[in-house]
Amino acid sequence: MSGTQDTSSVSSLSDSLLDKVRIVLVNTSDCRNIGSTARAMKTMGLSQLILVDPLEMPNGQAQALAAGATDVLANMKVVGTLEEAISDCGLVVGTSARSRTLPWPMLEPRTCGEKLIAEAGEYPVALVFGRESSGLTNEELQLCHFHVQIPANPEYSSLNLAMAVQTLSYEVRMAFLAQEQQAYSANKAEDDEVYPVVEETERLYQHFEQALTATGFIVPSHPGLVMTKLRRLLNRARPDMKEVKMLRGMLASVERAAKDNK
Repeated sequence: MSGTQDTSSVSSLSDSLLDKVRIVLVNTSDCRNIGSTARAMKTMGLSQLILVDPLEMPNGQAQALAAGATDVLANMKVVGTLEEAISDCGLVVGTSARSRTLPWPMLEPRTCGEKLIAEAGEYPVALVFGRESSGLTNEELQLCHFHVQIPANPEYSSLNLAMAVQTLSYEVRMAFLAQEQQAYSANKAEDDEVYPVVEETERLYQHFEQALTATGFIVPSHPGLVMTKLRRLLNRARPDMKEVKMLRGMLASVERAAKDNK
């Protein structure tokens, strides 16, 4: 089932965060799972796929299951060992479907996504998935900084490989979008919400009084409460610096027009 397409643009910096997240499949036995994994990755904006010693290389069946994500298959890398796949990674998280004899630092899927995105700006990071039948060995899991386990229904916790990739890739994307929103909000505040100091605001009020006097709206001998009410209006609106400059420009235009009409 296709989802709603996100047509909003993202910055090149943010794109590079997703490009730093690797999906590593170890010793995959069925190439169809590789094709489905590629599709799961692309729906979440991930593109870096590494295969470690696959038992079956992607063929036409994998291409078919990849659907529109054949570019992920075309750009995938194949290596002989897990060590090769993660040698330059600063953070490696291994997926584990069951408790192991040796306790290891565990992450919840949501925390896993947040941690991967948080560190992807510094170096490549990796999510490692094991064999369809037996997962990762204890030795392979010990190459990972953290383990993550999807809290599936304990009475039926069977997830196929592509489903597991889809679930954790979704958490990566949610963390990515949250960081995008945070950056956007910070930039918007910096650009649009710089407020004038009192001196600048007083200049604006003086400019209003000059312009309204020039047009005859304010009569110097009977000024009334025009400026008091205008101050109350503008204080309530609290214009930022861009808006103050726009108002000053409008007032200058009014003054020029009033002068030309005399």
